[in-house]
Amino acid sequence: MLYMKDFKLIFSLLLRPRGKASFLNSVPKGVRILDVGCGNDSPCKVKTQRPDVFYVGLDIGDYNQKADPRRYADQYLIASKEDFVKGIDKFYDSFDVIISSHNLEHCESQHEVLSAMLKALKKTGKIYISFPCEESIDFPKRRGTLNFYDDPTHYRIPNFSETVNKIRSQGFAIDFAVKRYRPFVLSSLGFILEPLSLILKRNMPFGLTWAFYGFETIIWASRRE
Repeated sequence: MLYMKDFKLIFSLLLRPRGKASFLNSVPKGVRILDVGCGNDSPCKVKTQRPDVFYVGLDIGDYNQKADPRRYADQYLIASKEDFVKGIDKFYDSFDVIISSHNLEHCESQHEVLSAMLKALKKTGKIYISFPCEESIDFPKRRGTLNFYDDPTHYRIPNFSETVNKIRSQGFAIDFAVKRYRPFVLSSLGFILEPLSLILKRNMPFGLTWAFYGFETIIWASRRE
């Protein structure tokens, strides 16, 4: 029997072929995953999709966790802002996969966080990174965050070119990188619903408004031996 969470996953895999769920679906069985900035129910979502992996979540607090993250994560770690980089550093050469989904824009020490994540990966490790695009500083304001400054916890937008170059300089190949991710079907539906979004001053569900505007920068990379 298919449950609502199954339909949501299928929906995401089909319509967001370069999104986080698709990345997770692409990694081998039984890998060790570090989720850096694991808010928004990420422990629950990741382990529900991939119960075979060993999952470690790291964050500075319980951010928007509807389900108890300790129930799902194999390890769930909280670090202070001051010790966040150190919390990643201690995992040098320890993980097959790292996820950093809308985390970097909340960090003051973005380059240090990125470097620590890359060093935490094993020789053939893979990383998924997403963050708001640089153009989002000029997007309309919407409930649910469309303009970068809608979220008061945002610190600074990571620079796309600098981030890609930094990843390459550490011996990684870029498997996929797009500055403004606009999956066709979702973007088209977002275009149709944009007048309603504008009237309500809120993002449409299922990431439709984000897709229409191309809010997300997405990068997939893998280390080369």
